[in-house]
Amino acid sequence: MNIVFMGTPEFAVPVLKSLHLSDHTVQAVVTIPDQRGGRNKSKRLEPAVKKYAVEHGLEVLQPLKLNQSTFLHRLRKLKPDVIVVVAFRKLPKLVWSIPRLGTINLHASLLPAYRGAAPINHAVIQGQKVTGLTTFLIDEQIDTGNILLQKEIHIEEDDTAGDVYERMMAFSGELVLKTLAGLEDGSIEPQPQNDALASPAPKVYFDQNELDFNQPVRFLYNFIRGMSPYPATWTTYRNKILKIYFAEPVWQPHDENPGTVKTDYKSYFRIYAKDGYLEIKDLQWEGKRRMHVKDFLNGLTRDE
Repeated sequence: MNIVFMGTPEFAVPVLKSLHLSDHTVQAVVTIPDQRGGRNKSKRLEPAVKKYAVEHGLEVLQPLKLNQSTFLHRLRKLKPDVIVVVAFRKLPKLVWSIPRLGTINLHASLLPAYRGAAPINHAVIQGQKVTGLTTFLIDEQIDTGNILLQKEIHIEEDDTAGDVYERMMAFSGELVLKTLAGLEDGSIEPQPQNDALASPAPKVYFDQNELDFNQPVRFLYNFIRGMSPYPATWTTYRNKILKIYFAEPVWQPHDENPGTVKTDYKSYFRIYAKDGYLEIKDLQWEGKRRMHVKDFLNGLTRDE
């Protein structure tokens, strides 16, 4: 089949690679325009998808707006059988209605659960044991289209969102190829989603992720895992922002006030919560590098 691929981050690259190495033809790769970043915005940042496409000689399209006439003209001229979308922007109907077999989106949850921009984060935060990948046909709304295929992905007790992200990447290309094969031979019958079972997964923000140690240890443990490595949770310690990427939960009755820190300045750094405490293992001072707790404690003085 002739395919136009749309995506942006590293998460989308395995699917693009699978399509590129398959018997299908990737006619063009659509991604966002290059961004400016680094000190004083002096560095040009290219999307991960663009880097792969350029390295392998694939045509790259980076429209400022998806309803631009020149962009739409190019898509229509290509006459793709299908558009495959992974971690991109909301598409206007003018775009997703072009291919004869429709436009497929890969979503990082078992839809209709966790519709939205941050499905992996929210699944881990909610303490789910199973999540997954879904391919579906894009329609007018976000993440509501008819389901094509799904694959379950297990979430281990100590998984972070980053761990689940990596696991999903390993299976994403295979699921998309199976979906394309099913569409091509007619063996897949799209199934409508049950909106009554839907749950939201809105975008997550660092400034909303301050840890509230009046909460139970289980809640805090899942919240830290679900926000690690990005955008990360944080607390204030010695009047500075302290990011926390991982902690081990300990359920133990105590008389400490929530938020109390205890450390031996050598091996442990504990923060007490409502029904126990967290053994902080992976953390980062504001403006410093991320480090293991023992490295952190080596630089922590008693009278700081």
